[in-house]
Amino acid sequence: MKRHLTTLACLSGALTLGVSTASAAGDPHWTETGTAYTDTLGGGQGLASRADGSLLYRGLASIPLGLRIKGWNHVGDPDIARGHVFDAYQGADTATSKMFAVTTPAGKRYEYVHRLNPGEKVNNSFATVSPDGQWLVSGEWGDQNRLQVFPAPLLNPATPPTGGALNEAWQITLDKPVRDIQGCDFVNDTRLMCASNDATGTRFPEIRPLLQVDLERKLDGQPITGSVKSLFALPQRSICKTGTFETEGVDYDAQRGTLRAEMIPPGVCAVATAVYSYRQGTD
Repeated sequence: MKRHLTTLACLSGALTLGVSTASAAGDPHWTETGTAYTDTLGGGQGLASRADGSLLYRGLASIPLGLRIKGWNHVGDPDIARGHVFDAYQGADTATSKMFAVTTPAGKRYEYVHRLNPGEKVNNSFATVSPDGQWLVSGEWGDQNRLQVFPAPLLNPATPPTGGALNEAWQITLDKPVRDIQGCDFVNDTRLMCASNDATGTRFPEIRPLLQVDLERKLDGQPITGSVKSLFALPQRSICKTGTFETEGVDYDAQRGTLRAEMIPPGVCAVATAVYSYRQGTD
């Protein structure tokens, strides 16, 4: 069975290397450099790069039993900052809270629960930490004109040291609405890359686009705006022709300059999630 899944993964997408994409002349472009695969059950929700270059994956099988018992039945796209792993959890559609779990380099896990604000959706699609380690950014599902910002648990001294309540600090207001964001990651202090599962082509021309969000300044504890542009459509390549692709997590490895994005192929090919790698260049 393991050999079968590996073969299927290798066939599920044609490898395309050296393809450069940019939203407009003069913009930085990203060149696709490779494709890898991970099993969807264990890694199809998101990924994050460790300091040594290895990758941490998250999927439905990654949820610890103790958290499942508490009702946290979905894990989103994770992040790693200062050696700490940040996971975004949500529960049932009727839940009134969402949760961020932080695992220290020593392996101790702390749970930070955020009670939903009026109008806030239950979805907790991803967690990404600002480069200075002070702010945690997350997002909801559907049509949104904002990203949520929290003090980063453990790393920001405003948060309790052993878990507890986590209040929203403020928001990033987007200059145009986005839809179905599955993951975001910081490229630098003022730029995020976000993977969208929007297949309608109504918000942006590209189907399931990689979005760039440029902040007016680095996060500093005050309300801030972000400018959104679509860079290119994430690859949708598979031998399976029936069914729907699904964009998942995104990660930027700042030490190595590698951007990665996940795409689950349709049909029976969905057992293996494609992980596309990119490197940035200039025109």
